[in-house]
Order: sequence, then structure tokens, then C-alpha cells
Amino acid sequence: MTAFEISIIVPTLNEAANLPALCERVGRALVGRSYEIRIVDDNSKDNTPQVCAELAKTYPLILMTRTQPKNGLGGAVLFGLQAALGEILVVMDADLQHPPEKLPELIAPLEKNEADFVIGSRYVAGGTTEGKWGIFRQINSKVATLLARPFAGRTQDPMSGFFALKKSTLQSATHITPLGYKIGLELMCKCRVKQVKEIPIDFAARQHGESKLSLKEQFRYLEHLSRLYDFTYPRLSPISKFLLVSLFGWFVGLGTFGAYFDADHLIRTAILAYSCALALTMLFHVRYIRTQRDFILESRPWLSFFGVAAAELIVVSLTAWWLSRRLHYFHPVEFWTIAYGMGLAVRYVLRKELLQDVRGLRKEPRPMEMNR
Repeated sequence: MTAFEISIIVPTLNEAANLPALCERVGRALVGRSYEIRIVDDNSKDNTPQVCAELAKTYPLILMTRTQPKNGLGGAVLFGLQAALGEILVVMDADLQHPPEKLPELIAPLEKNEADFVIGSRYVAGGTTEGKWGIFRQINSKVATLLARPFAGRTQDPMSGFFALKKSTLQSATHITPLGYKIGLELMCKCRVKQVKEIPIDFAARQHGESKLSLKEQFRYLEHLSRLYDFTYPRLSPISKFLLVSLFGWFVGLGTFGAYFDADHLIRTAILAYSCALALTMLFHVRYIRTQRDFILESRPWLSFFGVAAAELIVVSLTAWWLSRRLHYFHPVEFWTIAYGMGLAVRYVLRKELLQDVRGLRKEPRPMEMNR
């Protein structure tokens, strides 16, 4: 196999119209350099294969098609990075919003050992965003950046999809779990980079095709953040999530307990209220399985979940029975809080023993689940 100085990874989905201009501008920017362009295509419905075949006659272009795409754009980028032959790895979009003319400036800090990770940034001095963003998109970008601050540090544009790193840095990464389109943030975290450098870019308007940003991708970003919090704070993250889910469950259960309060049927009401709280917990458990499914040690994680839930309901029932017999006067909030607290105690102990959090995850995904 031929080694290259630079490998440029370009994930695509129906971007055929943009590829000729992209390759031409990359070629001019890297004239005299040894490079390859790896187009990682997620089964486009346009004529991407034909366009790539024609471009490969002029440019060092390799088309890699994922017939069964997994983990969105992030999975496509990782697939391309793992196959790349260059010593310096660059990731950029195909839609011409990332200026190829900035490639030499993006690569230079790595060659001079001035940084471990270099980002083409819209938000540092000199960077711009072409066109007007609506207020919703501006708020969305700022909130997304703020949520990533605990592991992105002072990086101004950690959401950028235009970045570069050395192959040796990529090889140092562990537990890579791409999800959605923020693969740069994933690599910054999992490679534990210490020196991040941002260079200003003019973020251009899309030339052809449609944006892949959707509401679904927004939710995937939140799931992705959850993974990164688990990885970065393996002790604090599960405790924080447990407390957050418990607080939400208390409010949901209290509302149900108050709505169906019946002094003559306290046990039944407590079971109903706790079941509603468990339903909310189940939604969070769905998130846990979705985001960590490749790393969960248990073959049937739902079986243990329902086993723990049954134990909680039994304890809540017994607590409600005991309280109704022992207390002559009580406030509904007191009654619910005591019963709920006993159920939570059982949940905490059993989940800890059964490793139903990040402690119960394998370090690497199952081989059969790797991106392909």
C-alpha cells in the first residue's frame, strides 16, 4: 500500500454535485503534497459512484461505500479514518462550506508539533459564517457549545466538522462510540488531546444539496453528550443521572399520587404512582441501551431492569402498607416521599450490584458491532 502525507476524509450522502469543485480546490491547495481523498458514502441515491469514478482519473480519490450505514456521519468518518493511509488525517464536509484553501494552514500546527488537534473555527478572531443564521440556530449553536464545555475546555468551535489530527493521536483513542455528526468532539475527548489549536475559516453557504441537520440529529447529539459525560466522568456521571432521574420520578409520582389519592386505598395508589415514576425511568433506560448497546455486558439488559423494578414495587407496597398501619396522621407528600425513598434505596443497591451503569460496560465494542 502507498503511504501518503495527508488523508482527507469526506463523508457524503447525495453530494455528487459538490465533489468536482471540492476535488479541484483540494488539488490546488495541496499542490506538491502527497495526499489521498477518501470519499465515504452512505449509499447515496444520486450518481456519486459515477462522479467519483470519473474524478479518480484525475485526483487520488478513493470511494468507500457503506452499504449498511451505522452511527450516522460520525460512523462514516471513523470508517474512513480507520482505513486512511496518511500520517496526517483531515476531516471535512463535501458541501464546500469548509474552505479547502485552508488545508495548509490547518495541517501546519501538526507538522510543527504545535498542537495535537487543529480545528477550522467559525468563532475565533477572523472566522466568519456566511449568510444570516436565524435566532433559533444561533441559540442552538451556543447551547450545544456550552453543553460540551466540560470536555472541550475553552475551544470556541468544538462542533466544527473541519479538523485535523495525526494518525498516532487517533491510535491512542479508546472506547470510540461515534453517534450523529459531532465526531470531532468525540475524538477530542477520546484521544484526550492536550493541545487544541483553532484557525479562523470563512464558513461558506452550501452550494448544492440539502443540510443533514435535523431534529433527529439534535436528539442524537444529546445522546452523544451522555456518552461523553460517562467516559469523562465515570464516577460522577452515573450518580448525577441517578439523582436527576430520581428527582423527575418523584415529581411524576407525586402528581399521580395526589391525583388519585384515596385514604382507603393507599397501597393501590402508591403502586400506581410508583409505576408512573418507573415508566419515566424506563425512558431513560431506553436511552442508556440505545447509546451504550455496543458496550453493555449483559445480553438481556431489559430482564435485569424489570427484575429491579419488580423488587422496587414490592418494597414500595410493603412500605405503604406499614405506613398506613402505623401513622394516624400524615401529609400525602410525606407518605409518598417515604415510600418513594424506600423504592429508590432498593433501586440504587440493586443497580449497583448488577452494574446497570457505566461500570457494567466493556472497554471496547463487540467485534461484530464495529463499523462496516
